[in-house]
Amino acid sequence: MPLRLGYKASAEQFGPRELADFGVLAEQAGFDSVFVSDHLQPWRHDGGHAPAALPWLGALGSRTERIVLGTSVLTPTFRYHPAVIAQAFATLGVLFPGRVVLGVGSGESLNEVPLGLQWPDGKERFARLKEAVTLIKALWAGERVTFEGTYYSTDKATIYDRPETPVPIYIGASGPAATRLAGRVADGFITTSGKQDSLYRDTLLPALAEGAEKAGRTLDDLDLLIEMKVSFDHDHERAMQDTRHWAALALTPEQKSGVEDPIEMQRLSDELPVEQAASRWIVSTDPDEHVQRVQHYIDLGFRHLVFHAPGPDQARFLELYGEEVLPRLRALGS
Repeated sequence: MPLRLGYKASAEQFGPRELADFGVLAEQAGFDSVFVSDHLQPWRHDGGHAPAALPWLGALGSRTERIVLGTSVLTPTFRYHPAVIAQAFATLGVLFPGRVVLGVGSGESLNEVPLGLQWPDGKERFARLKEAVTLIKALWAGERVTFEGTYYSTDKATIYDRPETPVPIYIGASGPAATRLAGRVADGFITTSGKQDSLYRDTLLPALAEGAEKAGRTLDDLDLLIEMKVSFDHDHERAMQDTRHWAALALTPEQKSGVEDPIEMQRLSDELPVEQAASRWIVSTDPDEHVQRVQHYIDLGFRHLVFHAPGPDQARFLELYGEEVLPRLRALGS
């Protein structure tokens, strides 16, 4: 599979209009895809944003011509009934044929608990995700679908407007069970950079291969997407300070477990030194050194790299990356 290079539109950091402008600039800069998360609540209260992904994808699609649009990731199990997601992404697929990806995951309590929804344990969240994907696929494949699941049901439901080119489903995961599910039933797999190599090499990729084998497939049949956390700038201090807005990503699972309030998440994040805030990011000022560090993930087996830049000046990042990094990566891929 050829190397694909994408841009992560930071919906938790920017409002819908400027975020759409960045998506347009990403296409102009030579990126292949734009992926956006679907948050109800951002990681920070001050300066935080949370535009809805579904209308935003439609708006960006209407302003671009070739770039692939997707979610990384959306949770089709609590705020949404899976049938609503099936209808929405079928519509997007009709509007922008061959350019839409539905990326799904088991969710964050930050987005569901504020609506009064009960946040179950990981076992139930996984079961809901698996059932939701099954129902979405059934609705895309058939008419008058009656579905009786543990968590969701439909009674003679039909999605009337479906694209001729099927919308691929990617599953985002950081543990072996959901990763095996991705290998078994999804078209692609989504994970994030900045963790121990052993997680990718010894846990996630073997689990993905195991799931694919059960479906009579190999990893070559899947799009292996990794969200690359990069802070690239000619000024090293600026590149370091840019990571502060996303310091929540450097919190340990224990530190952020059960935190559903953006104000509390912000407080915990602001207590971290900048060195810890930057620990999840490839911070670099030299394009050759930067590409060398990115190549490590290509060597692990990832072929679709979606770059998430933490700074407030996204236009600057897109211009720098388009001029100095993307050409080097494309030469590497070829």
